[in-house]
Amino acid sequence: MRRYSSSQEPAPAAASGAPRRDWQTIRSLLPYLADYKGRVALALSCLISAKLANLGVPIVMKHIVDGLASMQRLTALGRAEHDPAIVLAGGMGLLVIAYALVRLSTSMFTELREILFSKVTESAVRQIALKVFRHLHSLSLRFHLDRQTGGMSRDIERGTRGISQLISYSLYSILPTLVEVGLVLGFFVVKYEAYYALVAFAALVTYIVFTVKVTEWRTHFRRTMNELDSRANSRAIDSLLNYETVKYFNNEDWEARRYDENLKRYRAAAIKSQNSLSVLNFGQQTIIGTALVLILWRATQGVMAGRLTLGDLVLINTFMLQLYVPLNFLGVVYRELKQSLTDMDRMFTLLGAAREVPDSPGAAPLAVHGGEVRFEHVRFGYEHSRIILDDVTFSIAAGTTTAVVGPSGSGKSTLARLLFRFYDIDRERGGAITIDRQDVRDVTQDSLRASIGIVPQDTVLFNDTIYYNIAYGRPSATRDEVIAAARAAHIHDFIETLPKGYDTAVGERGLKLSGGEKQRVAIARTLLKNPPILIFDEATSALDSHSERAIQQELDQIARGRTTLVIAHRLSTVVHAEQIIVMDHGRIVERGTHADLLEAGGAFAQMWALQQRAVSRAHAESAAHGEGA
Repeated sequence: MRRYSSSQEPAPAAASGAPRRDWQTIRSLLPYLADYKGRVALALSCLISAKLANLGVPIVMKHIVDGLASMQRLTALGRAEHDPAIVLAGGMGLLVIAYALVRLSTSMFTELREILFSKVTESAVRQIALKVFRHLHSLSLRFHLDRQTGGMSRDIERGTRGISQLISYSLYSILPTLVEVGLVLGFFVVKYEAYYALVAFAALVTYIVFTVKVTEWRTHFRRTMNELDSRANSRAIDSLLNYETVKYFNNEDWEARRYDENLKRYRAAAIKSQNSLSVLNFGQQTIIGTALVLILWRATQGVMAGRLTLGDLVLINTFMLQLYVPLNFLGVVYRELKQSLTDMDRMFTLLGAAREVPDSPGAAPLAVHGGEVRFEHVRFGYEHSRIILDDVTFSIAAGTTTAVVGPSGSGKSTLARLLFRFYDIDRERGGAITIDRQDVRDVTQDSLRASIGIVPQDTVLFNDTIYYNIAYGRPSATRDEVIAAARAAHIHDFIETLPKGYDTAVGERGLKLSGGEKQRVAIARTLLKNPPILIFDEATSALDSHSERAIQQELDQIARGRTTLVIAHRLSTVVHAEQIIVMDHGRIVERGTHADLLEAGGAFAQMWALQQRAVSRAHAESAAHGEGA
């Protein structure tokens, strides 16, 4: 089984299918049913009533057969005291009506049971699915970087379906069958002889043991099928999400072959599973058939010896058939029940994944007064063997802009992730990050993230409308507020030119919009959120020069009066920052204003000179191309 874990999150124990794990899974489900004790009790009473009525069906039929047999003998001897039609309209007619009523009662109580329990099942599925969804959103960035979305979504889908199947099979198949078996065995002992009960009980025990043993043997085939199904689904979704990259490198056939490799392995596992199913089915039929022959042979001897009537033979045969049908289905139920438990275990494993970044006990909401941000001797690494930030100390005064520059891999973006608490730094050796002198580890994550807005380098939008994506910054905002944010981000006029305006769909990850349009949507979304602290994480590095200048002006405007952290690659975008910090290999090597750093002639001055030469060379090449044209 695939494990969703990280170095900080314990991997779940392998789901071996052992009873211990199955009972753990069932115990995890029981609290969600506890809120509906009354409905469960009523449903169980309907279940017992339905089985009692079902028990009455063959009993009434026995009396009908015996009555007809008696009447036939009397008629043959010419000793019938009444006309057969009159007899049928009398006592026999009442028996036929009684037969119809008990059958109708069986159906009525069965349907009442399902009506009562449907709300319990669907409510449990809803509560658990919502809890898993919330829990996944509460897990760390490390978990989501390690995950495979397609496989995980399939695990959740199968898990919620498994809950419905487990409840349905338990209440509608297993429990009714056990109740019916108990009633029939008791009736055999009281009404006839223990032989029938012993044979039926021995067949039941043999059947259950055989089914359990063979199903346990088959379980690993089904788990292999699940694993390969999830893997194929993950690979397909990953390939489709990266549709453009596949096209760029002309790798459609390569992706198809990789997908087909998983499908071939899935086919092999499915064939083994089907073959083992055939073995199970044949064994089950042999056990039931043997028991049926032994009981009917004894009943036939009883009729021939005069100990039993034809009605008794019909009753015994009907009882065995009533047991045979659900008992035969019990094998299918058990297999599906095991599969449901396996699927639910994978989902509960997700639910049991530990939160790497939990709120501390007694965490209070963040109170932002001015918005001063301080990094104090911060030391952090995604892995213990690789330090990303080493003794980083700086502060951003309230309402000012601090820019962080440096080569790729120097730890710039890690600062933003730590400020958002996507990861936590070690309390003993990792230093501290504070906002207005409040350690971010001591405040609630919800209040912390509500106070910070970000315009990222790569803006990923939801596959929904432009309006939805802007309103996502503050879902409770009115339409006028959303439009005002779009105006402030200078995207309103563009939206108005679209045929559907704000109701225009942006496509998967916003691919229907250009880079500049997506960035403006991101700016509008952040403006609508209206946070006191802002982060611009290389927000213009993916844009052309013209778009960059336009977007940069808008960023400078919304940063006024807010505490702002700018993570930049292009130095020309941070010349107006009150403080520029230069990082290299996780350490701060320089800090100061733009003018101070140029005058110092250090690392910043060297990077500035290199970028200016690159800009001059690009302008010269552009001019040369223009003259040539």
